Amino acid sequence: MSEKLSTPKEMKKVILRGIRATLLASGSATKVELSEKLGISFPTISKFITQLENAGELMSVGLDDSSGGRRARRYAYNPDYQLGATLFLEKTETQYRIYNVLGEVKEKGTSSGFLQDGIETLAKQIESLIERHPRIRSLAFGVPGSVNDGRIIYIPGYEKFQNFDLKGYIEARFALPVVVENDMNAAVLGYYDKMDFRENHSLIYLYFGQNGPGAGIMVNGNVVRGSTSFSGEVSFVPLYDERNFQQAITDAEGTVTVMHETIGVDAVSRLVASFTAILNPNAVIFCRDEVTRDLLEAIATRSASYIAKEHLPKLTASDWKEDYLNGLKKLGLHLMISANDD
Repeated sequence: MSEKLSTPKEMKKVILRGIRATLLASGSATKVELSEKLGISFPTISKFITQLENAGELMSVGLDDSSGGRRARRYAYNPDYQLGATLFLEKTETQYRIYNVLGEVKEKGTSSGFLQDGIETLAKQIESLIERHPRIRSLAFGVPGSVNDGRIIYIPGYEKFQNFDLKGYIEARFALPVVVENDMNAAVLGYYDKMDFRENHSLIYLYFGQNGPGAGIMVNGNVVRGSTSFSGEVSFVPLYDERNFQQAITDAEGTVTVMHETIGVDAVSRLVASFTAILNPNAVIFCRDEVTRDLLEAIATRSASYIAKEHLPKLTASDWKEDYLNGLKKLGLHLMISANDD
């Protein structure tokens, strides 16, 4: 194993993660196969397998054919042993999903917008979910703001959550591992995971949204968060002398005008050209509900007036909510397979 381990607790965590990840990827394995795959001694693997099987986390799925010696027992992961919950918080609604370690959805639904109600209302919703699904072992939250290590550092319009340590609060209250992610970072991660690219692509996911524009940025397969976790806040990009990007694509009432205003198309095209010159991404993804084929063609044509066409990224559209939830699920699954089960 390549990881440097300084404590028994760290070693236990890495071994558990390796066993879970290997069984989930392969479907099943014997102790010998796990020992060889993970580079861990057979007695150590046997000890962990026994513990996990006694807890109900692993299942015996039969014996391999004999090659002359004792028949080896094969093990598989119990997909419903752990469940995860994802919640994405928007202005008018909160969508949630409960899923097992195979990503199979057990329950999904929509609630009112907790960003306006405050943390206590959100906590009561989580309590309700855990009462119905006591095997929930991880919580993944998406928010329309900048997040630094679980603390929401920038979320305009929602003072109750400004500079709020959502991760710390929820972990302390429910004793479960928590991840909190910016909505667009989660969306670009979910899109990338869904597409299952064979190469490490660079992508921009652009959303105009209920809370102002934002972008998820991925470079060579890695989400870019920046030195202060503020990357993707494209509303501030000064595209014109007297207007930033958000001002250029909205009217006096704050309504997005990209769909029917020339200035909106030009602003998006300038942003696409800027991303091209700085990052040269493979694609820019838009929310399917916010663009049409004609609009994407208009943006592509206008972008080509600022930068050579052969360098421009592919412009495409996707289901933003599905990508967002898929990205949160990906983050939550990582928490589950990394659990130490102390």
